Formats: sequence, C-alpha cells, structure tokens
Amino acid sequence: MHLKNPIILITRKLPEKIEKTLKQNFNLILNKTDKKLSYKDLKKKIDNVDILIPCVSDTIDASIIKSGKKLKLIANFGNGVDNLDLVTAKEQNVLVTNTPDVLTEDTADLVLTLILMISRKVIDAQKELVEGNWTGWGPSKTIGQRIKGKKVGIIGMGRIGCAVAQRLQILGVEIYYHNRRRLKKNVEKKYKAKYFHDLDYMIAQSDIISIHCPYTPETFHLFSKKRLRLLKKNCIIINTSRGEIIDEEALANLLFQKKIGGAGLDVFEHEPQITTRLLESDNVVLLPHISSATLESRIAMGQRVIKNIIAFTSGKSPPDLVNKPYYD
Repeated sequence: MHLKNPIILITRKLPEKIEKTLKQNFNLILNKTDKKLSYKDLKKKIDNVDILIPCVSDTIDASIIKSGKKLKLIANFGNGVDNLDLVTAKEQNVLVTNTPDVLTEDTADLVLTLILMISRKVIDAQKELVEGNWTGWGPSKTIGQRIKGKKVGIIGMGRIGCAVAQRLQILGVEIYYHNRRRLKKNVEKKYKAKYFHDLDYMIAQSDIISIHCPYTPETFHLFSKKRLRLLKKNCIIINTSRGEIIDEEALANLLFQKKIGGAGLDVFEHEPQITTRLLESDNVVLLPHISSATLESRIAMGQRVIKNIIAFTSGKSPPDLVNKPYYD
C-alpha cells in the first residue's frame, strides 16, 4: 500500500542526521528531551499515528497497539523485538520491522572489553589508584588471570556469537558453543569451535561464558539458580543479550558469596533497576546497556529504520520485516 504524508512518532531522541532525514520526508512527532515516555503518555500520543518508531526501552503491548487506531507500521529502532507484542500486531494488521546486522561488531567489541576488564581486574586496579591506596608496584597486587588457553563457552553462535569467537581466536582461547542447531562444519572449522549439544555439560567445562541467544519464553532464566550452580568457581559470565536470560538474584548471590569468578553485565532482568547484591559484589563490571552505543551503530540503525519506512510508504515490502505482511 502507498501511504502519503504519514504521521510518525519517535519515542526517543535519535541521531540528528536521522531525525533531519525523516523531517525532510515525513510529518514527525519528536521527543526532544529524550526522556522515556510514560506508558500513559505513549498510549495518548499514538492515537493519531501511522508509523511508530520505538526503542528497546519501550513496552509496546496489546493495549498500546490497539490504541493506535491508524497504526500501520512499527519500525523498531533495535534488533531485538521482545519489547513488542508481535501477536497483537499481526492481529491488528500492523507490520513490524527491526534493524538487524548493524549491532554485531560493536557488541562483540564490548564483550571482549568485559572479558579483559574482569580477567585483569581493571576496576579494582583503577579503584586503588583513584582512592589513593596505591603505594607502588608489588608482585602480589591486583592479580588477574591470563586469557590465553581459557575455555570460552558461547551460547548462541549467530552473527554476534561468531564475531566474538573471531576476536577471541586472536587471544588463543578454546571456543565451545551451544546452539539449537549445530553450525555447518566449515563454519566450525573457521572459528575452531567445538559444539556441545548438552548445555549443562558445556558450561561446567567453561572458564568464561558469553550469552548471545535471543530472549524468548524458552530462554527465560536459561541460567536458573540450579544451572548457575554448575559454573566453575573461577568462571566469568558475560551477558550482553537480555537480562531475563539469567536469574539475576541467584547470580548476584553467587557473586556476593564469591562462588564464581566474576560477571560482566550490560543488561539486567528488571532494567533500569539492578539487584543490590550485584552492586555490592567484587569483580563485576556493570554497564547501562551500551553494547550498541557507538555513533556509527546508532546512525546505521536509523538508516535501516528509514529504509524500512520508505519501502513501506512506497507500497513495497520492508526489507527487515519481522511479521508476515497483511497484504500477502
């Protein structure tokens, strides 16, 4: 279908370059303050909107979608769509698109950063300096662990998981992985990756675990209290995927009691709230969901959003369609 002069609501402030391009082509309702819209405000603002551009921080549930009486497209600014009610969107003949592929490299870089920071106790070392407790070099001060030779278990060897494996190869680690479906042999060979069908067995052997599977009902608390207890005492766990994949309270208790080696978390189960014991634990790096926070990534995400909107308003199928078009 062709859609002339659509009204577009953007829930958060996007890069200036992206907003400028959208302004030149469409009627925009902007969020100039970048403050997250309350559920009530979003429900009110969506009433006369044709296209919604939400972010991962927005909950687009059945009530919100049904409140958008003219809503025809949700062009999500992000790869994951677990913040959207896809079932209701389909029932209401609302198309949904996302921004795949553009977050891979930046997320993989951050995973490597977290692994190195925790293994080498970078936060502890900096704290000693900042608080004025450093008295000079000593052979037993701030002792970390060497990365080379470690066994790294990757959960979800998709684009990001493979990008992480590629970076880790340079550091001389052993790559293990667990997927719903095994990779082709040539891909395994490329990353020198060993497949484990049994997740419990793999994580019990791993020195470092990096989570890259999507959040679905099946992966909710994939790392349950019971499964977390399988980790080695020196194991480091990294999560840049979705917070709900880990039982955060159980993980926080293990870290606080020093029963595992450390954790690097860029996502949390109840964002923006964080379990208190995580904040009180040693050898953790906690970041405010910044895995894709580079200017290059944000602009690329915006360009994918624009591409999907232009295709849709021109009567074409958007390239990054998540749900089946109602006009098929």
